[in-house]
Amino acid sequence: PLPFKDFEFDGRQQAVVFDLTVDVADGVKCDVYAFADDPTKDLGIIKIDPGHKTPLQRVLQGQRTIEGYVSGRGRLSITRMGGQIELYEVGDDPQRKLAVDVNVGDLMQWQAADDSNLTAYEVCFPPYQDGRFENIG
Repeated sequence: PLPFKDFEFDGRQQAVVFDLTVDVADGVKCDVYAFADDPTKDLGIIKIDPGHKTPLQRVLQGQRTIEGYVSGRGRLSITRMGGQIELYEVGDDPQRKLAVDVNVGDLMQWQAADDSNLTAYEVCFPPYQDGRFENIG
């Protein structure tokens, strides 16, 4: 698929510019975008092959991290600092918009269904830098 030219975030379409693709883990890639008119944030489009998952990550820094759903089937799990686990199943209702704030100290992981690709997004304020997330295990 061609890179995105714009992306709906916070209820409005915003122009984005493709930067690079990063190999995150086996079966997981992330396309990195800049927001054309807003240098305070960036966008990652996370592409997960069937049966694969992102590394379990702890958020170490950043003002705001939003994990959201684009397409396919799978789930997002978030373990809050207090130990509460939130599971978000995605893919059965294409109209369902999922956007979840993940806080510093929380753990997060996306997992694709065994028979479906999963595409998710991540918006980082400020833009992503190494050290923002820690891979666990």
